[in-house]
Amino acid sequence: MTYENLKGMSSKAFKRYSGVKPETFETMLEALSKAERDKKKLRCSPALCLEDQLLLALTYWREYRTQFHIAASYSIHESTANRIITKVEEVLAASGHFALPKRQAPQAAEHELVVVVVDSTETPIERPKKSSAATTAASWTKRHLPGLSAPRLSR
Repeated sequence: MTYENLKGMSSKAFKRYSGVKPETFETMLEALSKAERDKKKLRCSPALCLEDQLLLALTYWREYRTQFHIAASYSIHESTANRIITKVEEVLAASGHFALPKRQAPQAAEHELVVVVVDSTETPIERPKKSSAATTAASWTKRHLPGLSAPRLSR
């Protein structure tokens, strides 16, 4: 869904689809616009407008769809979707208005942990080697001389 289709929706429906309020979307869009104005002009025009680029990134973060499927929705290549998402992430993080929540410091453990390390390395079993001469002599003796034992071969 493009931004033009989403623009006519109510504020509640907009947030339900994109995950952010329309006001927050506009703030994000301003940060992207400022970054676009500050960079040098490219020779070719982008595949999507800034609104759709931001919406693509929000869709990726919100829906956990693969970049391949999102790219297919916007009729662009998967690598283009990846570049757009990376660019939007970097611009929004650099703007200073948007940040991920900080991690909480780990709490001290109430109980002492005990760690047991077990070495479960596989080792080959040592078995006596069979020589082909002893096997052949034993099978020959069994077939031709059923009452005798196999002769011993010296090594």
